[in-house]
Order: sequence, then structure tokens, then C-alpha cells
Amino acid sequence: MAGSRLPAELEPMTEPTDADGGTRGPLGPPSGPGSAGRRALAAVLAELRAVDGALYAAVAATSTPTLDRALRRLSHAADHSKVSLGIAAALALSGARARRAALVGVGAIAVASASANLLGKRLVHRARPDREAARVTVDRYVPMPASASFPSGHTAAAVAFATAVGVVLPEAAVPLGALASAVGYSRVHTGVHYPGDVAAGAVLGIASAAAALAAAPARARQPNTFTAW
Repeated sequence: MAGSRLPAELEPMTEPTDADGGTRGPLGPPSGPGSAGRRALAAVLAELRAVDGALYAAVAATSTPTLDRALRRLSHAADHSKVSLGIAAALALSGARARRAALVGVGAIAVASASANLLGKRLVHRARPDREAARVTVDRYVPMPASASFPSGHTAAAVAFATAVGVVLPEAAVPLGALASAVGYSRVHTGVHYPGDVAAGAVLGIASAAAALAAAPARARQPNTFTAW
């Protein structure tokens, strides 16, 4: 008969729902430490992305007309590690120890660039920032790369070079470290990277320098070895 209910034993099985509308019990999605851990990780990552975006927006909103041109030029000069390779060329003409530092530094750049562009960017397909929406002033603009945003290859290469050279040639560590920091910041200032991309690039750069130093001959890693090759 229309409107009559089925006997209780023939009613379709349903699962009780929780306050959020999710099902509980044997027919619902499994819950446990694993799913709770994934939810916690997702929440942490979401909050980190929010902080990252807020920092990017803060840099974009801060008026720095005096710095804009200098940082734009530095960011452009760091394309393809031109600044670091120029320094390496100068070091190669400055004696045996400086030459060793230059060679190890160039090796570190190679490792960092390959790791960032062939591995990191292909694994993490993060979109570039929308600098128009963030209202980054056009005076800061450099060409927006077509590659993924994470990690910053410019930063990775600059930090790798500074770290590797600084180990072999300690007197160069501070100026090269300052230059690498400026390169990293310039990528945020010009609107082509989030701060998190730069931080990841710096970590990758340090790891790349360590790899290059480990692969170099022992005498190339000695800061106080003055014997010629």
C-alpha cells in the first residue's frame, strides 16, 4: 500500500551520522590515528600557506621605491646564476685556494639547479603568485617565469654557491651569504616567489653545497691548504 513502511528487518541499512554529517560505524570511512594524522597535517599545511601568503602580501604592500630598482636588477642579474658565475670567474684568477673554492662553488650551483628544476619543481606543482592581485608595483617587475614556484631556483643556486665557497674560503662567507640572502629576498620583492619558496630554496642550497663538498677531493675542502694543484 502507498505510504506504508517496510518491516524493520527489511528497512535499508543506514549509518548514524556525526555532528558534521559524516557517517560512523562499520559502513563509514575508517577512522584512526592515520586519518587523524592526515587531517592534522593538512591543517598545518593550510595554516603555513596562509602565513606564506600573508608575508607575500605584506612585502607587496610595503612601499620601497628606493629599493625597487636595485632589487629588480639584482633579481635579473641572478638569472642563470650570472652573478655567482661571475664571482667564480674572478676567484679563479685569484690564486690556488680561491680557484678551488670557485670550482666547488660551481659544482654546488650545478647540483642545486638540477635539484630545484628537475626534481623539486616537478614534484611540487605550486602556481606562481598572482602579483597583479597582490598589487605589486610594476616598478618591481621582472619576467614571470613559466616554471613552478616551489622551490626558488635562484635562491637555491645562490645559497649553494655561497655555502660551498665559504667553507673553502672562509673570508668570503659573510659577503657571499649576504648576497645570497639579497637574491632570495629579491625574488619575493619582485613578486615572482612566495617566502616559503625562498626558504625551501635556501635549504636545498645548503644541502647541494654539502653534496658538492662531499664529492670534491679532500684537498679542495681544506680552507687552509695553500699548495697548488
